[in-house]
Amino acid sequence: MFNAGDGAVTALGLGIADPLSDRTKAYFDKCEEKLGLVPNVLLAYAFDEKKLEAFSRFYNEVMLADSELSKLEREMIAVVVSAINHCHYCLAAHGAALRELSGDPVLAETIAQNWRAAGLDARQTAMLDFVTRLTERPDAIVEADRQALRDAGFSNRAIFDIAQTAGFFAMSNRVASATEMRPNRAYHGMAR
Repeated sequence: MFNAGDGAVTALGLGIADPLSDRTKAYFDKCEEKLGLVPNVLLAYAFDEKKLEAFSRFYNEVMLADSELSKLEREMIAVVVSAINHCHYCLAAHGAALRELSGDPVLAETIAQNWRAAGLDARQTAMLDFVTRLTERPDAIVEADRQALRDAGFSNRAIFDIAQTAGFFAMSNRVASATEMRPNRAYHGMAR
């Protein structure tokens, strides 16, 4: 019923739970309706519906729930973390989302390649400076780093959301890289 369409989703070949629950089928149907595809990351987790549900709930909380961070800013974080970690899957998937949300493919590609060359405002620059430091050297984060975010207008709650988004993608990048998760081919042509 649901497959990658482009071949194997990961190098592990774990497949999809058989049978899928009605709840998961409905979730995948909703993805098809809204996105035109079922993201391969969901198919990669579908061998174990408990893992799929945990991943999906956490993703939805991080990326879609109410936050002082805009959806665009959260996608910027996803792309910057994924670029630092060289995560092919997340760069393709979240690069497409960033192109769509920004309406500017050049901006999105620049953020993926070198966000410092993207001409971002002071707030977004402070956010991505923090994200870069957190991704590259989490042990080096000190109060001055949090204060720089406050000085740029972020509340303590927003700082938590920045850290949580960066942390979620650090984890996702590692799972995607370890399993050789393959992005849906459609991502490469979206919003260009």
